[in-house]
Amino acid sequence: MQSLENLFDISGKKVLVTGGASGIGLMMTEALVDAGCTVYIASRKESALKSVADHFNQTGPGTVIPIVADIATKEGTELLAKTLNEKLDHLDVLINNSGRSWGDTLENFPRDAWDKVLTLNVTAMADLTRLLLPLLEKNASHADPARVINVGSVMGTRPKASISAENEEAAGTGAYSYVVSKAAVHHLTRMLSNELAARHITVNAIAPGPFPSRMMRFATDTEEKRKQTGSTVPLGRVGEPEDVACLIRWLLSKGGGYISGAIVPIDGGMSAMG
Repeated sequence: MQSLENLFDISGKKVLVTGGASGIGLMMTEALVDAGCTVYIASRKESALKSVADHFNQTGPGTVIPIVADIATKEGTELLAKTLNEKLDHLDVLINNSGRSWGDTLENFPRDAWDKVLTLNVTAMADLTRLLLPLLEKNASHADPARVINVGSVMGTRPKASISAENEEAAGTGAYSYVVSKAAVHHLTRMLSNELAARHITVNAIAPGPFPSRMMRFATDTEEKRKQTGSTVPLGRVGEPEDVACLIRWLLSKGGGYISGAIVPIDGGMSAMG
């Protein structure tokens, strides 16, 4: 048996993180750079990408390569896949993290809020995975499969998960398209895990609860709000970057190589609440 150090070593892996310059995506980027990976981060905002790349390329030991791409469009996913094919001979890991939300009452919930959220959160994820399959297969093996990690949500499993009593609507009850999109992400993950297993590609999803991020700023942008939000979580706190770092390194390592089709909760116990 290999040493624990070797079992969890992911240095040298080539990883794409969509939305890797903010929120949970940024937490993943930091963890991967710290583990010695080459991390490609993609989003629409060039300035944010450059800032993150400049910062982590000074700290290492891994490296960050920014790619501007709007994956909410067909042209954007195709351009991102084309760019990666020009830069890489293979891709070890695809992390589908980009997403958006929308909240309103049912009576006022607009049609385009469904279209925008589902297009980015589900359609773009499926399309990008399809386009990058050849790169993922290139270096995948029985001993070390390629990995696809999709970012779902506790609200994809518990649609009425209350993040705070004062923000119950924003936390799930009024985020209709977001909640449905994350449930779709979970189901797509299971479907793809079955289909891609024979091609030495594992597919898993993580289902976060509340973490400090731009999407969750209504509930986490002050210390008081973080404490209030944390009080609704069984473990009594919101998530931290270290929680993401440990989970993502496990899933990408030898330790996570026999796991596929899982929806891994990272929510402080919220998914088990009655």
